[in-house]
Amino acid sequence: MTLQGPDGMAGGAARACPRGLTIFAAGAAALLSILPPSASDAQQTVTTSYGFSNFGALKYPADFAHLDYVNPDAPKGGEISIWAQGSFDSFNQYARDGVPAALNTIGSEGILTSTADDPYGAYCFLCTTLEYPDDLSFVTFNLRDDVTFADGTPMTAEDAEFSFKLFIEQGIPEYRRIAEGFVDRVEVEGPHRITFHFNATSSIRDRVGFAGGTPIFSKAWFEKTGARLDKSTQVPFMSTGAYVLESSDVNRRVVYARNPDYWGKDIPFNRGRNNFDRIRVEYFADGDAAFEGFKAGEYTFRTETSSQDWATGYDFDAVRKGWVLREEIPDGNVGTRLSWVFNLDKPKWQDPRVRNAIGMMFNFAWSNQTLFSGLYDRPVSFWPNTDLAAAGAPTDAEREILRPIVEEGLLDAAILTDEAVVPVEHDAATIRPARGIIRAAGALLEEAGWTIGSDGLRRNAAGEALTLVIIQYNPLYDRVINPFIENLNLLGVQAKLERIDTAQYVERRRSGDFDLTNQGFDMGFEPSIGLEQWFASKTADDSSRNLMRLRSPAVDRLIGNVIAARTLDELKTSVHALDRTLRAVGFDIPLWYNPETWVAYYDYYRHPENLPPLAVGELDFWWYDAEAVERLKAAGALN
Repeated sequence: MTLQGPDGMAGGAARACPRGLTIFAAGAAALLSILPPSASDAQQTVTTSYGFSNFGALKYPADFAHLDYVNPDAPKGGEISIWAQGSFDSFNQYARDGVPAALNTIGSEGILTSTADDPYGAYCFLCTTLEYPDDLSFVTFNLRDDVTFADGTPMTAEDAEFSFKLFIEQGIPEYRRIAEGFVDRVEVEGPHRITFHFNATSSIRDRVGFAGGTPIFSKAWFEKTGARLDKSTQVPFMSTGAYVLESSDVNRRVVYARNPDYWGKDIPFNRGRNNFDRIRVEYFADGDAAFEGFKAGEYTFRTETSSQDWATGYDFDAVRKGWVLREEIPDGNVGTRLSWVFNLDKPKWQDPRVRNAIGMMFNFAWSNQTLFSGLYDRPVSFWPNTDLAAAGAPTDAEREILRPIVEEGLLDAAILTDEAVVPVEHDAATIRPARGIIRAAGALLEEAGWTIGSDGLRRNAAGEALTLVIIQYNPLYDRVINPFIENLNLLGVQAKLERIDTAQYVERRRSGDFDLTNQGFDMGFEPSIGLEQWFASKTADDSSRNLMRLRSPAVDRLIGNVIAARTLDELKTSVHALDRTLRAVGFDIPLWYNPETWVAYYDYYRHPENLPPLAVGELDFWWYDAEAVERLKAAGALN
């Protein structure tokens, strides 16, 4: 599980291969050598390795030539252009100030990196080797001596120390609340050698990745410019990555260019990658305008997020003539559980009966068939599309975890016997819920003290109407929200949609000025301490992940079980128990997820025949076919 910064609100900007910015969970390594114990660790073996994995061997050996899923001979050159929605006024996604530009961290790299075909592995990237004892009380990174920042200055261990402390001191509150106290001290032992000593209470599985996943910034640049991690910036932070900012036109366009002097262009990890000379992001006010811009060739690669457009919108001339290609690419990641989340800080949403009644009014079956052409699945679990999802009644191993929490009165005893909670099933033939569902939802509201008045509205004992405000900046959601509001009106709930601009949307979510808002729950294959950003009580007061302000002692305890898991079987069992509990608490209304990635692009981009399971990688390992560009120009397809 990764620790993450605030969402960047990048709209349609496509997802690239995971790398660099990720703060990894990590564990036991494939060995290069065994070193003799030091004086301070006389009873322990110190291992030196090129990478780290909690579960099993690393996929790639130390001497691999290139990643399996790239074309090592891919040509360099050309431009890829994508789109983003809304506006931007900053290049710092870690600050609460401003709205960050799309891809603003594209130039960031960490000491360790991941691949798109090894969900548990973390490999040396800015380091040559790492060293750690059996108890993982410390980790030492031997950094590469050839790494330079974009301005040509060398990266040293002092930059790594500075960057780590920067996140601890100036990172967003939810991150600092988890990270503070994780590391006891950091020692710079030489120009390219740094050791992180961990506190005994820190999560063992997260230690190495926590230290090695932080992006490395230039200490000298920060000192010279006076930049801060908690303030907006007009340029990206000085980093070591392959791309740098070429130009920007606020609220219209951002262009990143490949650095010709990039230090890592020839290392095995980068063969066949970073192939485009330029990556251009065009901004549009909404999805409809962006789609029209794609048809007109204003940008050339589109990750489609609208099922309606995917099903019916691509009957235009460029597609019919074969100038624009479409692909449906299986997504091997944990599915994103897109939901509406309740603001649990508001008293009216603290009663689970009320939340359950509201959720029963969303008719996914009708929405999927009528609005989405049957293309989506409903995310029953917080780990859809994986074996981490709870299913059926709990196993004996799950009950062992859950029983003590039930005995303390923190969970209802039914969780020990009942099947995992799934949403109510509706009839796809009609938007209106069945009478039985409406009656059941109404009964829940009656039990909770919300009774129907002479005007048809639900009111509590104080005479206050049950109102609900859904905030949204994207008009694509109107066709989903408005039928939901109609169904809530049937129940006597006074619901409305408030469409606001991107900046207001970000601020109101942060300040808690909403009843329902969208949240995409992006879990990983190896959940750990990052779960606290999503669900822990200590992040509820100020979090870009725990938007629902969840404060549940039971969930806190179960997160601790997940963090403590040391084997894959233990991890799966503890995640099943947590998933089962999150669904029973019921703080969200699950909407949908897409088990595929839909892409459309002008026919001069190429990719390897076999794409990896964890990334489409269009900005990472696709490439530009110059001859195809000339053919399209000759055919009149391109301006």
